[in-house]
Amino acid sequence: MKKVLKVLKVFFVLLLTLLVFIFVFSFGENPSSISYGVSFSKLRAEDLNLDWKQAYLATLDDLKVRKLRLSAHWPMVEPREGEYVFTELEYQISEAQKRDAEVILAVGRRLPGWPECHVPDWAKGLPWEEQKKRILLLIEEVVSRFASYENIKYWQVENEPFLEIFAHQYCGDLDEEFLKQEIALVKRLDQTRPILVTDSGNLGLWHGAWKSGDAFGTSLYIYLWNPELGQVKSVLWPSFYKTKKNIMSIMFGRRESFLIELSLEPWLIAPAIETPLEIHFNRMDVNKFNEIIRFAKRTGFESQYLWGVEWWYWMKNQGHGEFWEGARELLEKSDFF
Repeated sequence: MKKVLKVLKVFFVLLLTLLVFIFVFSFGENPSSISYGVSFSKLRAEDLNLDWKQAYLATLDDLKVRKLRLSAHWPMVEPREGEYVFTELEYQISEAQKRDAEVILAVGRRLPGWPECHVPDWAKGLPWEEQKKRILLLIEEVVSRFASYENIKYWQVENEPFLEIFAHQYCGDLDEEFLKQEIALVKRLDQTRPILVTDSGNLGLWHGAWKSGDAFGTSLYIYLWNPELGQVKSVLWPSFYKTKKNIMSIMFGRRESFLIELSLEPWLIAPAIETPLEIHFNRMDVNKFNEIIRFAKRTGFESQYLWGVEWWYWMKNQGHGEFWEGARELLEKSDFF
């Protein structure tokens, strides 16, 4: 009995220490206003059988998004070895520029969207050392091609590269030396724009990504899905994100930081178009949608990029426009600073 009480006492002391630690390092006011943007992916729009251009223009003209994160997915840009196709990406960036919309352009192999590491069919059988050469050539082609677009404000190099445990079957172990090569290449090609490196908000330690780039971005997922456990809700508090950001700033210096991926679509393990709508609503309804937005406002990030615009548009086409309208209302209040 005495041993049990001793263990409990140690546990409560550690818990109290942790709570005090979080309180001390979660200082800082929440921003009085938030600048919202969205991530848009042609590949994701096509997964939903959407006319991707129609969905993209609706994002720009109906939602009036003026901050975008776009991705130069390898299969889209180099569908055949040595043959670079920039038509789709050029369309996205030029249409954004016509509307004075700013762009974060992600380059590399591991980019936003499942299966995380996007490799064209022709390159999947190549040894990793050969793939690395091809990825560097890809990055050089993309950065050289689009550096003249003034509305590109950041280059994002890879996506959550330090999150090795997620999608490991597609991405393998982190090759940190290669990540440094990628970042150095982008810096050499364009010395005027900052490099953004991202990490997971739920599982990432942040220090690797924070030290690697000029700016830092993190994701925020509250409702997740596990085949064994079902729906899982994150137990993290908004102050957890403030605490991590403040600790990183103290240890490694201040960085411009973004909540770069605020998940506002259901976590599905089957294609969305093959999943019954009741499952969609079970995992993401309007109440959860609004709850996540309220939560994110208390994390202290002034710039937040919403994730799920293609799904909102697809749901709108299914006769459920409440997510699209909710995003419109939020973006109308956004301060584009």
